[in-house]
Amino acid sequence: MATKLTRREFVRTSAAAGVALGASPVFGKAPAVQTNAVKPVVVASNNGNVYKNGGAEVGVQKAFNMMTKGADVLDALIAGVNNCELDPADSSVGYGGLPNADGIVQLDSCCMHGPTKRAGGVAALEGVRTPSLVAKAVLEMTDHHLLVGKGAQDFARNMGFKIEDDLNTEKSRGLWLEWKRRIDPEHYLDPKKRGQAMEMAGLSMVRDGLIDPDHYYGTINCDGVNSKGEVCGVTTTSGLSWKIPGRVGDSPILGAGLYVDGDVGAAGSTGRGEANLYNLCSFLIVEQMRLGKSPKDAGMEALRRIQKNTVEKRLLNARGLPNFGINFYIVNKKGEYAGVSMYQANYAVCTENGPQTVPCEPLLQGRATD
Repeated sequence: MATKLTRREFVRTSAAAGVALGASPVFGKAPAVQTNAVKPVVVASNNGNVYKNGGAEVGVQKAFNMMTKGADVLDALIAGVNNCELDPADSSVGYGGLPNADGIVQLDSCCMHGPTKRAGGVAALEGVRTPSLVAKAVLEMTDHHLLVGKGAQDFARNMGFKIEDDLNTEKSRGLWLEWKRRIDPEHYLDPKKRGQAMEMAGLSMVRDGLIDPDHYYGTINCDGVNSKGEVCGVTTTSGLSWKIPGRVGDSPILGAGLYVDGDVGAAGSTGRGEANLYNLCSFLIVEQMRLGKSPKDAGMEALRRIQKNTVEKRLLNARGLPNFGINFYIVNKKGEYAGVSMYQANYAVCTENGPQTVPCEPLLQGRATD
């Protein structure tokens, strides 16, 4: 005959059973299962899956592994781009980056920390191999976003960074000397012809295989989100090869070379900086995601904006399309990501499946030079 339980006895018995179940090996793991958890991811420009600086991991892999082991997202991303900054084989950033027209390596960088909504940047910085770390020091130690030139170098020195007289490698200096030989062998070109010669000499070195096409404009951007949905980003570069001394591109400028909103996502770029600066595309992309667009669709909107606003004949190819490349690397707070480009290009991504190089979604077919 079944025993009849009072209401109080039923509640007490049910609670005890719940405790017993919670203590069992099987059910004890249940709280760790989160159906809405973010899948962590790191995205970057193509060089993020190339350079190791003598280590065992490429940049995106290093960043992902640090991030998923509990490191702050921004610390992990900066460690990843340090691979490129410190590796002399990468002539687009840091040590051995292609110098300006005077043969001096000037570096730009900025970083943004989504959870704390803070940012820091440096521009035209000389003598420090890792401008991304100086940008992070600006974020942490000052009330400012951007320090430039000698002031940025003095700040870096005060923060304990080693200042070197010259960041050229034998390779980067040799390429600069070759460029000088090509642009003006007699030193008698008028200003208009000289400007054309400077551009054509650089592009001819790309065609001759002396410079990687991705390195003519330089830069690495790296963005990531961890399983908590914390988003950060960093961009660092040696800038446009053979640039006018003091020229600053989009890389260290918030909203252009990088933009992060911890409530939405992150976007960063490589390619023609002036086109990005004119349109503030990283900011535009994040705002498009805020309105509900996917990372890919938000990035394509930015590319269409650039195409529409490119009207100068010198910037158009024979088809009337932009004669330059520009790429965007995008991740949202949910861990969805994309790489988009004006013309066909590749980008790097690292998930739990490891680092990969994958094709960007291009806006236009063919090549910029067609």
